[in-house]
Amino acid sequence: MSRPPLQALLGFIAAARAGNLTRAAESMHLTVSALSHQIRAIEERLDRRLFVRGARGVKLTEHGQALYDRIAPHLEAIEQALAPRRVRRDDALTLTLMPSFASSWLVPRLPRFLATHPQLEISLQSNVDPIDFARETVIDAGIRFGPGKWPGLEAVHLFDDWMTPTASPALIERLGRPTLANLSEFPLLGAPGGRWSEWFARYGGTPPARFVAIFDDSENLHRAAAEGMGIVLGRVTLARPLVEAGRLVELFDERLKTEFAHYLVYPSRSRDHRGLALFRDWLLEEAAQYATSDAMTPRVAKPARKPASRKPAPPKRRPRAVR
Repeated sequence: MSRPPLQALLGFIAAARAGNLTRAAESMHLTVSALSHQIRAIEERLDRRLFVRGARGVKLTEHGQALYDRIAPHLEAIEQALAPRRVRRDDALTLTLMPSFASSWLVPRLPRFLATHPQLEISLQSNVDPIDFARETVIDAGIRFGPGKWPGLEAVHLFDDWMTPTASPALIERLGRPTLANLSEFPLLGAPGGRWSEWFARYGGTPPARFVAIFDDSENLHRAAAEGMGIVLGRVTLARPLVEAGRLVELFDERLKTEFAHYLVYPSRSRDHRGLALFRDWLLEEAAQYATSDAMTPRVAKPARKPASRKPAPPKRRPRAVR
């Protein structure tokens, strides 16, 4: 039997780590079709299915997990052996970030940075999972939404975020605009408990007995609201492009601060990376401007103004008789 192609095994490992063929193909600079062909070749060779394909990605089968457990340590050992000898380029920067943040915030601003630093080559890798920088040595830094503490990493705070009920204009036209008191009578997206419970506890109303739909992905949750499925307790940063496009409307002035915030994270080996230093300075400026913009300024509903009290008019004096 001929030896299995190393490239196909690398593709298998990439797909197993990412749990998504599209992201794995992008990381290897392949098309999804080419990566699928490589994996299919291994499956035919072993006469075993390696992945179960689902709506949100791929998952290893029992045979796939067994193959991964046997070959992954050897490939990781090769990566670690070559890592110290890899030439570091200060004019090339590889970042990992969540797809939702990339599309809603970074990518629209990135042309300004590249126009100022045309010599810098940036590679963006979308990934929702935590990154092991010790293993993923080609990645220089990441942008994450989290508590701000990651063991072994430096975390630079970018900006906080806020949440507020948000709905599509079509839903408002169909059902009317809710008030704080009757919000629970409208179709809500999310799950019982969590931030929705905090919203009703703080701003009044009664939590609904059930929610219309539950999503485990923030981007799909906001897009479902844009399609008129229901009202989402939207995160301002993710909802902003849809609000500006007229597909979503923030329903109230009241907001909740998110538990997490946005951070730039990187390992100690990236401290002296000149490209990262330039990107970090620019990113902090953009984040500061955004944090103080109208979109992110916390708004507090103004209490209803009481009508001004009228003082009784003084009694009219009777004119004196002229003598």
